[in-house]
Amino acid sequence: MDLARMLDKCEREQWNVGELDWSRRPREMSRDDEIAIVQYFTDMAGIERLAGALFAQQRKNAEDPTLQRIFESFVKDEVRHAHAAQMLADFYDVHHYQIYRPNPALTRFTPHFVNAVRYLSPEIANAYITGGELVLDVALLRSINDYVGDEMSAQAMDLINRDESRHIAVDFHMVEYYASEEYHARAARRPRVGLARRVKGAWALAGLIYHAAPFFRGVFFEPMTRVDPSGRRIKEAFKRMQILGTKSGVREHPFSRFMIGLQDLYNDNPVARLLFGRLIQRLVGIDDSLLIRLYDERDRQRAERMSFDEL
Repeated sequence: MDLARMLDKCEREQWNVGELDWSRRPREMSRDDEIAIVQYFTDMAGIERLAGALFAQQRKNAEDPTLQRIFESFVKDEVRHAHAAQMLADFYDVHHYQIYRPNPALTRFTPHFVNAVRYLSPEIANAYITGGELVLDVALLRSINDYVGDEMSAQAMDLINRDESRHIAVDFHMVEYYASEEYHARAARRPRVGLARRVKGAWALAGLIYHAAPFFRGVFFEPMTRVDPSGRRIKEAFKRMQILGTKSGVREHPFSRFMIGLQDLYNDNPVARLLFGRLIQRLVGIDDSLLIRLYDERDRQRAERMSFDEL
């Protein structure tokens, strides 16, 4: 990836929430639909604020000045997305049926995710960020927009998804970098991390794993059963994650080997799946329909031939 060109694209494609046409009226909808939609946009605002905090931490972690500026533009994107999501929640809250608050699982998960990006090795943090961005962009945002079926949502979501596509492109670039010989060589030359930071990293990972399952269930999976009952988009997002984990250089990371090992155990060992299936689901943070291998050998071979940009 040409980072200079990406930075130019990031700066050129900035937009303002005030540019959207908020004068129109929402479509007519049932009480249940209105409550669900307002809650989804309320949670989306919280998710986008979390994403902004993660990119702010990635900016601090980055050493390349151009990459720092790209992450800074992503922080601006996510602040704008959070603002737009909250305005969409207010826009569709026509009848004020209830008071809306962010999902408690999101509130509990947020500090642990930020700590993970701060204290864990960057390839682990980036794996979680990439996975979250894929689920958010490929599955959740598009499905909510289809479910809302309204011009106001469509106008905002077109711009938000344009921003998110840049984020995913850079996420994949970072995955490629952390899988490279250059990164491994630089990591090998760095001084050994002190005990205090290793303890903080272990604690951050434990908190992340403990809170990930209720977070994904409450904020992603449960809404998806309503807005995408076929499960097509959520499976597509997880298929992309699974395929990314098979790429040479990525699958050799200790964390990747651990996660792929759990998935292989779940898929290929019926006895282990019977005995430890629930534990594996809890560790990975997802249910059985997404732990099942979603790609075949042809998908894997095709992905291995493709560059990260092509993926």
